[in-house]
Amino acid sequence: MSVMPTPFQPEPRRFSPPSPPRAQTGTDEEARRAEDATWPEHLRGVTTHVRRGAIGHSFRYNVDYVLIDPDSRRGPALFSRNRTNLASVHDRTHGGPRGAGRGADWARDVFARAGLAPGYRLRLLTQPRLLGFWFNPVSFWLAFAEMPDAPQAPAALLAVIAEVSNTFGQRHSYLCARPGFPPITPADEIAAKKVFHVSPFQDLSGGYRFRFAVTPDRIAIRIHLGNGDEGVIATLSGPRRPLTNACLVGAALRRPFGPLRTLALIYWQALRLKLKGAAYRPVPPAPTREVTR
Repeated sequence: MSVMPTPFQPEPRRFSPPSPPRAQTGTDEEARRAEDATWPEHLRGVTTHVRRGAIGHSFRYNVDYVLIDPDSRRGPALFSRNRTNLASVHDRTHGGPRGAGRGADWARDVFARAGLAPGYRLRLLTQPRLLGFWFNPVSFWLAFAEMPDAPQAPAALLAVIAEVSNTFGQRHSYLCARPGFPPITPADEIAAKKVFHVSPFQDLSGGYRFRFAVTPDRIAIRIHLGNGDEGVIATLSGPRRPLTNACLVGAALRRPFGPLRTLALIYWQALRLKLKGAAYRPVPPAPTREVTR
């Protein structure tokens, strides 16, 4: 017969041996991995630019990118989505016209029109806003294959949208994928005709060759602009780490006003090129199409 406590009688204390740890089921493990996969990552990277041709020029800078699940709002306290924080990423900044973007919906529409079937994992690699300030020369929408039968295997990269912005308020994107959307390997080069004015010291001609090496530990991207003997080779590379408050504070201290710093460095390099005698090209209208493949 059990004893029911009254308002004046404490409930009898029951003693029982501790329960053994519950074994983690496959479903629990899959849920944990899925949750971890939505946590943003920090790419403490390096970017290099090497100009080829009659006027040689090169530079190398440290940069900070984040790799995010655009559908997730998870992250450390100093990182936010669609609101101001020490660091943040806003949907209106990406996926469509600058300042009026649609974010992940736009990227999915672009991939769908190109023929990529649903069921992939979408990620955005971008420089975050810092205290609300932003300027992003290039961001990357990455589509990874879902592999439910091998959740621990590295996800294969299927397609990329390189979202390029210039300092004249214009934007254009390049869709990078192999025919039929097999995985993109580090050995693959994906070609695209140059149709968008980026540097006023380069002609609006020639073509790009993109290379992507994405592993669970590192991201490396190489963009080669070739135009006869002229051109530029640009790279971005760095290790992948979980994004933390310490990462964000360190980035802010190392590179204060990050996006404004990026813009200032672009103008500084433009001045150096001008002093070397590089010819300035007037800015043409942006392409009428948003995306080139």
